Amino acid sequence: MHLIWQIVLACTLGYLLGSVSFAVLIAKQNGVDIFKEGSGNPGATNVKRVIGKKAGNTVFIFDFLKGFVAALVPLLIASAEYRELISICAVIAAIAGHSFSVFLKFRGGKGVATTMGGFLALAPWVLLIGAVVWIITFYGLRYVSLASMLFGVSLPISSYFLGMSQWILGFCALIACLLIVLHRSNIVRLLNGTENRSVKK
Repeated sequence: MHLIWQIVLACTLGYLLGSVSFAVLIAKQNGVDIFKEGSGNPGATNVKRVIGKKAGNTVFIFDFLKGFVAALVPLLIASAEYRELISICAVIAAIAGHSFSVFLKFRGGKGVATTMGGFLALAPWVLLIGAVVWIITFYGLRYVSLASMLFGVSLPISSYFLGMSQWILGFCALIACLLIVLHRSNIVRLLNGTENRSVKK
């Protein structure tokens, strides 16, 4: 199959996979419209805040798997020469689907879990470093949004020092920018001191 058609197919499948909102589905099972509760964001953090830890963690796992599957399939079956590029395109499409779902009138979550899943398949060491940054930030300051943004910023930095390919480095830079843009409302609340903090239980 020609490279262009492989990319088109990978992006289409990735976007449709990413567009499935497990936050909305699980919230509905619990009689909750997640768009009208908490922060209004259809993501794992808001589900955990509104419904509970079990539901939130379930959403996170499924969102993580969306990115992982989207990245893994091209790595297994795409043309060897362009495997990495096609996989990156599929993950970007999955993140876009998660954040701008065709099933939710182009609304969606922030895409952090889906991004992490993609990185597990593409660049696990970069993910590991990003996860450490996330954990230290979250447990030190209790802000999920800040931890997620610093996770994004760490990606291009660690990929550069780990000597990853230009495709991976470019992907990391794109994800870092995307996470910052998607968290712009959180940045305003952080600066105003009104951002939600996760309370220790």
